Amino acid sequence: MSQDSTTVPETSRKLSGRRRREIVAVLLFSGGPIFESSIPLSVFGIDRQDAGVPRYRLLVCAGEDVPLRTTGGLELTAPYGLEALSRAGTVVVPAWRSITQPPPAAALDALRRAHEEGARIVGLCTGAFVLAAAGLLDGRPATTHWMYAPTLAKRYPSVHVDPRELFVDDGDVLTSAGTAAGIDLCLHIVRTDHGADAAGALARRLVVPPRRSGGQERYLDRSLPEEIGADPLAEVVAWALEHLHEQFDVEALAARAYMSRRTFDRRFRSLTGSAPLQWLITQRVLQAQRLLETSDYSVDEVAGRCGFRSPVALRGHFRRQLGSSPAAYRAAYRARRPQGGPVERTDRPDRLERLERADRAEVIEPRTGDHSLPLRRPGAPGAATGHAGHPPHHHHAPHPDPGKPESDAYAPRLPEQAAGRAPGRPSLPGQRERPVG
Repeated sequence: MSQDSTTVPETSRKLSGRRRREIVAVLLFSGGPIFESSIPLSVFGIDRQDAGVPRYRLLVCAGEDVPLRTTGGLELTAPYGLEALSRAGTVVVPAWRSITQPPPAAALDALRRAHEEGARIVGLCTGAFVLAAAGLLDGRPATTHWMYAPTLAKRYPSVHVDPRELFVDDGDVLTSAGTAAGIDLCLHIVRTDHGADAAGALARRLVVPPRRSGGQERYLDRSLPEEIGADPLAEVVAWALEHLHEQFDVEALAARAYMSRRTFDRRFRSLTGSAPLQWLITQRVLQAQRLLETSDYSVDEVAGRCGFRSPVALRGHFRRQLGSSPAAYRAAYRARRPQGGPVERTDRPDRLERLERADRAEVIEPRTGDHSLPLRRPGAPGAATGHAGHPPHHHHAPHPDPGKPESDAYAPRLPEQAAGRAPGRPSLPGQRERPVG
């Protein structure tokens, strides 16, 4: 679901007569983290009608017949059991205790029944694993915490996992990334049900932004699923991480794996939850981020040391993933870095200012032949196929056309400009249009 739209996809079923739209059931399990569990309780369980927020009726339900122990050894008592799900128009699974453990069969049956009767099913963070185990994400787009996205994609290959998104609204089934993204999705639900004014009033009460742009890209690291160690592709992935300073493309990785490009794309996606091209670009940007933080190499030098064939390609992908130019990122980082931190060469502010001006004037498009994808706004002439004609109500990356390579599904996008930001003023990490959380 686009954060700029409140149109609900036409996939919702008619709500059963015994269910009420204003009733929200939150399904809790033992071992769930308390913060994620508390998000829907706070959003839907407190009467804020004095602030202009329509009231929901909250049912807190135990998903299993065991003591509900949570973070810090706290023990919770849920006033309702699974039978209460039969009255809810929305069912929220805020978390699941282990991505390697199957959820209780009775809870999965209750979720399937609720969905069949028209209830909206929501999975926050690792709650997506419960929805996937119930079969509710089969053939659908979904997201979860970026750290668990590869495992979700590998364990449930029929789910279209996009680890970049804060949340995905597919009509009657919705999922979010970790922790704070659960707040984003709950606010989105209020906005969908009651409009932007109600969601804005609730956001003010919670002291959070009513909408956040961007996704999870800036938080990704080199982590890969635990299962990769036993996979034949592990050696190729390890080689790629050790040789990011060299200029190679996905075809070279496929050759090292003795696979065709199409087979390699499919195997890599099933293993990591990401298209190989997007993964490679992300790793190169992460390496550039480290060099900008710990060295005084120029942006051109950083581009070369991270395998980008031109500084233009680095600047474009860096802006897309981190919402800032390389020079502005370095300046902001050093403004916040404690004195005495390691830097390989003396910083020269005049050069940073000159590079920042060059960044703003640069056309963000790699040279022909660069292994990185061109950066074009959706709908622009020559834009990647996956973005043209993308339905505005989905907040997820479109799936590739059958005739296109799978990696095209992750064609880079440009972030929206932060409103009111003064030209040339570097924004600090956490204060840009993609805030931490």
